[in-house]
Amino acid sequence: MGRTLQNTMINLGLQNACDEAVYQLGLDMEELEEIEEDAGLGNGGLGRLAACFLDSMATLGLAAYGYGIRYEYGIFNQKIRDGWQVEEADDWLRHGNPWEKARPEYMLPVHFYGRVEHSASGAKWIDTQVVLALPYDTPVPGYMNNTVNTMRLWSARAPNDFNLRDFNVGDYIQAVLDRNLAENISRVLYPNDNFFEGKELRLKQEYFVVAATLQDIIRRFKASKFGSTDSVRTVFDSFPDQVAIQLNDTHPAMAIPELMRIFVDIEKLPWDKAWDITKRTFAYTNHTVLPEALERWPVDLVEKLLPRHLQIIYEINQRHLDHIASLFPNDVDRLRRMSLIEEGDTKRINMAHLCIVGSHAVNGVAKIHSEIVKTQVFEDFAELEPEKFQNKTNGITPRRWLLLCNPGLAELIAEKIGEDYVRDLSQLTKLHKFVDDDLFIREVAKVKQENKVKFALYLEKEYKVKINPSSMFDVHVKRIHEYKRQLMNCLHIITMYNRIRRDPAKLFVPRTVIIGGKAAPGYHMAKMIIKLINAVAQVVNNDPVVGSKLKVIFLENYRVSLAEKVIPATDLSEQISTAGTEASGTGNMKFMLNGALTIGTMDGANVEMAEEAGEENLFIFGMRVEDVTELDRKGYNAQLYYDRLPELKQAVDQIKSGFFSPKDPNLFNDVVNMLFHHDRFKVFADYEAYVKCQEKVSELYLNSKAWTKMVIRNIAAAGKFSSDRTIKEYARDIWHVEPSDLKIPPPNEPRDAGQDKTPNGTAA
Repeated sequence: MGRTLQNTMINLGLQNACDEAVYQLGLDMEELEEIEEDAGLGNGGLGRLAACFLDSMATLGLAAYGYGIRYEYGIFNQKIRDGWQVEEADDWLRHGNPWEKARPEYMLPVHFYGRVEHSASGAKWIDTQVVLALPYDTPVPGYMNNTVNTMRLWSARAPNDFNLRDFNVGDYIQAVLDRNLAENISRVLYPNDNFFEGKELRLKQEYFVVAATLQDIIRRFKASKFGSTDSVRTVFDSFPDQVAIQLNDTHPAMAIPELMRIFVDIEKLPWDKAWDITKRTFAYTNHTVLPEALERWPVDLVEKLLPRHLQIIYEINQRHLDHIASLFPNDVDRLRRMSLIEEGDTKRINMAHLCIVGSHAVNGVAKIHSEIVKTQVFEDFAELEPEKFQNKTNGITPRRWLLLCNPGLAELIAEKIGEDYVRDLSQLTKLHKFVDDDLFIREVAKVKQENKVKFALYLEKEYKVKINPSSMFDVHVKRIHEYKRQLMNCLHIITMYNRIRRDPAKLFVPRTVIIGGKAAPGYHMAKMIIKLINAVAQVVNNDPVVGSKLKVIFLENYRVSLAEKVIPATDLSEQISTAGTEASGTGNMKFMLNGALTIGTMDGANVEMAEEAGEENLFIFGMRVEDVTELDRKGYNAQLYYDRLPELKQAVDQIKSGFFSPKDPNLFNDVVNMLFHHDRFKVFADYEAYVKCQEKVSELYLNSKAWTKMVIRNIAAAGKFSSDRTIKEYARDIWHVEPSDLKIPPPNEPRDAGQDKTPNGTAA
């Protein structure tokens, strides 16, 4: 979520008043804002997307709740020591959190372990261990519409009789100390991005948030006029019309068997009725096609932790496979491929398959990704129910990612086209008529230059490196992962360095290359990549021949509040994943909206950015998905490129020989070995096209006016990438709710009591 103070002031229309009031107290608002800790309760794009979605849902007047876990420790703080990433605990609650309100009155029990007893009256899950879920509510204000929604995060608490009711003969002290075991559930965020680690504590976290949330939703449904009761039993027929639950990746997939358990075991609904309601309630968003990221939980672990849920999953699977066998008799391989259970050394539950079978809608997050989801990853399911599969291209909130982080540009745009664009970003197309306006061109360039000067001062303060603010700010910030190819950027840096040294007199367009992002603590290769970038920076930044022509900075502890500083100052945005690997990306959109040009592959939302702005207004290079597929068919041979391209050979040889690590010449052996022998993401195959494309970038940068005109065309085409547009599509096509642009009267104005302001249905 990042910081909340400035976002709240902007959405409430109070920023200027607060700035002034604080100034009159002799204080500086910006200094105050820097004190607030980021709430870093997710990894990379997935978590940030949810935050943008919450802002858009409130701004569109949807009755929506964001549910998650109140981690005591969020994503680790990254320190760089001697060029290596070192993790520190993110004790973000150390000074308290003024934005949250604990709601102990809504505390709920969550059960684990135990066993299942079957009787005539149905299944009973007994002898369980109980953990309490304590909700904390954070307000989510819409933009200037007096709507305030809720983000409800659950914290784990041990019940007061924990470990005291059983076995514990007299060891009272130990019993109280053991409360930690239960409360560890919400202790810390698992820091993996695009990688599945099948740990028991992680599965506990996933079920914890799901079980608490579903109880909360059902409590709210029963309290509403819709949860009508026939004598004792609630009638749930209208449940899917009143409740929509969107599964953000497979992490909350246990919600499907959990809702079935509630309906069948507790509410005593017949299976078929319960299943129909469940399917109509859930929808699933897929966020990655990388096989190592797909959640596949061992059956043994689920059986131990959630025995009743395993039985329900087996039953779901049996009925699912019976259905497929009836449609495709004798096709055993299809049954194997489509089963929720994967046989093998250890039997596993494929959570994506569970989500597809248990949802009425499945979507990818960019056109190209949704296509890959349909035709490759889940082709059998799409063949069965093509109407279930949709696309919902991701977006970003223009409140945080333009108004908040780039007030200079936001104001400049407002002067030209009015202020309405903040709620309807498609209006940015009106900027097209100013693309030849010399004054506007100069003003856009001036705002960018001011942002660069400000960020250069920040860098000089933090990194003690002298930055040339007129150099091209070439920025690559995102989680460190092989598929995102920070290594390819690194090879380009080395190539530029070698060119300067070969011919120091030749004209060279000065660059400040900024790379930032966190590596998962257990991801060895990602950590080596960080060390390599820092080793290259050490050599480049201290070579007198290079001087101010080329500087390399590794941006420490990349997070939302740092993104808000670097993105408005960026000239060139690096979006260089191997085609077919980045589901969408959202950083790409933030840079586009803030006046950076994009160098990128035809991957994720880059494809749609090129479609909106015109391919000639992005620097597109490299293999397309078809080329990657073809290269896989032929077999990728890295050695061929190394032998054919002298500059690539020189760069790789320097890494190999210890040119960047003289004290330990073999330091980067693992990296080099990977690049030659098991590079799944084909860095060498795109190197030549990337370097040539970068030459075109430098050439255009020399012509400031032509560059800025291309910037304006990009900003004018960025309207599609508002999360408001994304959420309108979810609301229309999946949740079946209507956005409301009713501005709720503020509390100081009397309300029209007769008016029913409840929109039809709630999106949870």
